[in-house]
Amino acid sequence: MIQLPKNLLCFSHLRWDFVYQRPQHLMTRFSEFSSVYYLEEPIFGEIENAFLTFSQRLPNLWVCVPHLPHGMSKMEINRQLKSLLNIFFINKDTQDFAFWYYTPMALEFSFKFVPGLTVYDCMDELSAFKFAPEELKDLEKRLFNKADVVFTGGQSLYEAKKHQHYNIHPFQSSIDKMHFAKARCRKSEPADQASIDGVKLGFYGVIDERFDIDLIKGIADARPEWQIILIGPIVKIDPAALPKNKNIHYLGSKKYEELPLYLSGWDVALVPFLLNESTRFISPTKTPEYLAGGKPVVSSAIKDVINPYAKNKLVSIGADADDFVIAIEELLGNPNYEAWLTQVDKFLSDYSWDNTFHSMMELMENTMTNRNTTVSVVSE
Repeated sequence: MIQLPKNLLCFSHLRWDFVYQRPQHLMTRFSEFSSVYYLEEPIFGEIENAFLTFSQRLPNLWVCVPHLPHGMSKMEINRQLKSLLNIFFINKDTQDFAFWYYTPMALEFSFKFVPGLTVYDCMDELSAFKFAPEELKDLEKRLFNKADVVFTGGQSLYEAKKHQHYNIHPFQSSIDKMHFAKARCRKSEPADQASIDGVKLGFYGVIDERFDIDLIKGIADARPEWQIILIGPIVKIDPAALPKNKNIHYLGSKKYEELPLYLSGWDVALVPFLLNESTRFISPTKTPEYLAGGKPVVSSAIKDVINPYAKNKLVSIGADADDFVIAIEELLGNPNYEAWLTQVDKFLSDYSWDNTFHSMMELMENTMTNRNTTVSVVSE
């Protein structure tokens, strides 16, 4: 079997310290086998010259941040980023690197570099997100042409993209079961949640344009005795637009390590997403995490939640606030919780980031082997 490049350079639109999710899970595991450099989008400041900072987060993983002067044109930004990459690769061979893309936008300054392997982990349909650059779709087409192997963040995204690449594979986001299983041991909730009395419905994640504000308000209005806990950063929407009911509690961002403690105090977990272009292909990681924590779940009709979770009767689906209220009441009075939990554990038995990572590694190795075999045959 051909060995993978001994280094990995990850181009990401998500900051390492924002929300701990798919990129962090995978890059952490890659760092056990190779040196990982996680390149974030630039930070702009009152500086004269561009520079790159390195922050070591694990023995073999560095977060790299480009710092650029304010006021640059887009062309100049990409020129400076390309220059920083040139400096990064001084005394390094790009063939010793795998390039791992989360954002096609990075192709604007990295296209001329030729790595040993190019991977596109298409986690979301980024072109459908709010404030997405107009050129994103064209750059993604170029990235599909450049990539040796493509992964998608779920089955529905795979179905939408599979015709664009000959070596594309679906990988819905997985879970760290041991981590979230801690929520099943209800010992002590964090103080800011423990002080809230009553039935607790919870959500954690990014509160952005995908979040169904009206749905949350509808549930809060219908059942003022229920307490709705919302955890996560508020981005790309005006916080003033969020409902202010007394039974809705915004607890802000929490560390990944803290999530099971908050989850432990919830009676029902929520996946309250709008159904629009930005959610059409999402595969919410929180769904299996909630389940691993032993919490019943009510979700909007997201395709990758309906299949497989609702299809296997592990999650309830609601179309509006009335549906959610009915589903929540049924779950609160569920006498078959233990039987349901047994089904959950059976279904999640082979779900793990370790399995996802090793499957991806195998596909990457196979890709390199097949490519080298093809080159050998052609040269003969």
